[in-house]
Amino acid sequence: MIEVEHLSKTYRVPLKEPGFLGSVRSLVARKWRDVEAVKDLSFTIAQGERVGFLGPNGAGKTTTLKMLAGLLHPTSGAVRVLGARPQDRDAAFLRRITLVMGQKQQLLWDLPPRETFELNRAMYGIGKAEHATTLDELVTMLRIEPLLDKPVRNLSLGERMKCELAAALLHRPQVLFLDEPTIGLDVEMQVQVRQFIAGINQRFGATVLLTSHYMQDIAALTPRLLVIDEGRLRYDGALTALAHQMAPERRVVVRAVEPALVPLGFVQEGGHMVASVAPEGVNGLLGRVLALVPFAELGVEETPLEEVMGRYFRKEGA
Repeated sequence: MIEVEHLSKTYRVPLKEPGFLGSVRSLVARKWRDVEAVKDLSFTIAQGERVGFLGPNGAGKTTTLKMLAGLLHPTSGAVRVLGARPQDRDAAFLRRITLVMGQKQQLLWDLPPRETFELNRAMYGIGKAEHATTLDELVTMLRIEPLLDKPVRNLSLGERMKCELAAALLHRPQVLFLDEPTIGLDVEMQVQVRQFIAGINQRFGATVLLTSHYMQDIAALTPRLLVIDEGRLRYDGALTALAHQMAPERRVVVRAVEPALVPLGFVQEGGHMVASVAPEGVNGLLGRVLALVPFAELGVEETPLEEVMGRYFRKEGA
């Protein structure tokens, strides 16, 4: 479905000395340097997989997605998506993929979403009956019926993002490249978008490659992780395996502030008391907590994914 072999992308960027004289010199005798955004990247993704694509800012995630979607040409290496070379920009290939970027928009600002949907129908050559059926499904799944005839400029960010997703999926793509699809959305809207993406994957078997700075998106949607840093692939495997490797302990949470628990290793986090313990020590610690605070409201959690990834990158940078 998606095959990436030794993929690299190098940008040639101009160098400029500071100040006015530096600007003049750059016009007369410009100097350049090469920046390697992606370096020797290889992976495969099977049909119907949901894969998270993580890395710090500047790691090469968006550059990689743009190469997979055909917006950028690789410097070296090979990419095959649905059997096609994305950089060829073949019309049949483009009708089978979509790229959604949370900080970009395709909706026409002064027109209602329905007009953009109709424009996309014409661009993709979708029949009117098929378009109506698909649109009805998307409207129901995203709950955007009241938004269809409002000018885009009058929609909130969350409403606009849901309409962007609908516009990107009207042609029923087989591969979804999603770059920060929930950026800037409130918690409730993030949950709705996650549920929608999972529903598209389950109902239509669409392959999903997702980047996000919201770890809740990754934890909820992608059982497999690709982790990239400085343009190189650092990890390819199960999310759960990485979490257990980097943070095998459990967090015991008492949903109240109880100073009596400090001797047991608890620290205050907001209105809670939290202690980390090895999995085999959870039951013993729960017993000691209840001996001190008999009616405590307790919870046992895994380490948040943000902390897991923070530990991973600190280890890689060591």
